[in-house]
Amino acid sequence: MNVEATDAARSAEQRVAALMANVERLVAERRDAEAQRLLRDAEAILPNHPLVLHERARQLLMQGDALGARALLERVVVAEPRHVPYWLNLAAAERALGRREEELKTLERALAVDPTHLVVLLQKAALLDLMGKPRSAAAVYTHALHTLAPGTRLPPAVEAHVRYAEKRVREHAAALAEQIESRLRTLPREAASGSRARFDRCLDRVLGRRRIYAPEPTFMLFPYLRNYEFFEREQFPWLEALEAATDSIRDELLGVLSTDQSGIEPYIAFHEGAPLRQWKELNHSRRWGAYFLWNQGRPDEAHMARCPRTVAALAATPQVDIPARAPTAFFSILDAHTTIPPHTGITNTRLTVHLPLIVPENCRFRVGGETREWRVGTAWVFDDTIEHEAWNDSDVPRAILIFDVWNPELTALERDLVRGAIDVLAQYYESEGNVLGTVI
Repeated sequence: MNVEATDAARSAEQRVAALMANVERLVAERRDAEAQRLLRDAEAILPNHPLVLHERARQLLMQGDALGARALLERVVVAEPRHVPYWLNLAAAERALGRREEELKTLERALAVDPTHLVVLLQKAALLDLMGKPRSAAAVYTHALHTLAPGTRLPPAVEAHVRYAEKRVREHAAALAEQIESRLRTLPREAASGSRARFDRCLDRVLGRRRIYAPEPTFMLFPYLRNYEFFEREQFPWLEALEAATDSIRDELLGVLSTDQSGIEPYIAFHEGAPLRQWKELNHSRRWGAYFLWNQGRPDEAHMARCPRTVAALAATPQVDIPARAPTAFFSILDAHTTIPPHTGITNTRLTVHLPLIVPENCRFRVGGETREWRVGTAWVFDDTIEHEAWNDSDVPRAILIFDVWNPELTALERDLVRGAIDVLAQYYESEGNVLGTVI
């Protein structure tokens, strides 16, 4: 082909592409007469162009001529085998003809081009349901849901199919779980005793009910520690004594709220120019306030003097003790209708304790895949390096005592090593005026 012929072919291709883009727009606007006119213009230039054939096939499908549409679409996918929408429409023609095996093969060809295409996966799962293969359908629906990034906006029809996919996955998980539980009920009594917490989370993961979150500390990850979200109470024999002091601690908090409001400061207080990410709304805001007793190892003597019974209760716990870095202990006051966004803490060498003191209704706390409601006087211990968030959806503030303790899996030697390493790191950065304490 000479240069002039090549240029002419390129020009024709460009004119047809422009015409068909306008045809698509006019069809979407339901201006069918104008769309037909432009389609004829494109057809006069390149009658066998894939875009022209595809539009003709779409019209035949709309008119109920699935066989004619299928014939055109088979020519289209030969010409443009990497274009997924062509394969989808061919599958639609085969669906209309009741040719389910052929439709399945066509959808597999589309997935060979793009294995994570949401619409193709949804269509394949729906087809498997029609073919009487609900288990395979649930597996494909699960794959489809995994392709969705959080917050993805979808067209209404696709959104409705996604909601249906979620329903089918839940139904399948429930049916499978019942079969597994039926089998487990036949275990000998001694095998069935003891804690099932780890197995239950394993089963949730297998059935797609909940994901397993890993620690993601912003500073120090200590390896080979268990990644529990909420820890078993049995590991913390001092919890009962702490809970027994709830009334005394709450009385001191009420005194603070009535006489020392000025001592409550924003818990989130990044300097100007810091990368705020999720903290933009709460930065320097008293919507999440803190009344510190210790703040990164620094005692607030005036606050401690106001709360002697709280200080005594904390002294009976294994608080983290790193010079100029820990402990940290404070009353956390979360304002009405305020959300603490998902975030992670600095290191899994410590764990975080909550003792609820003032808890209105509609207050929730999530760590990883488990969400709980605070109950006054019932403490819990969790790994704050696993993603967590909190909600106060009530009309009044919520208040709890928060402090950190050593992870009980660390040996005495490991605690000493952590103390020494953090002290060196802090001095290293502070030598140039950078305060590592704002990070750890």
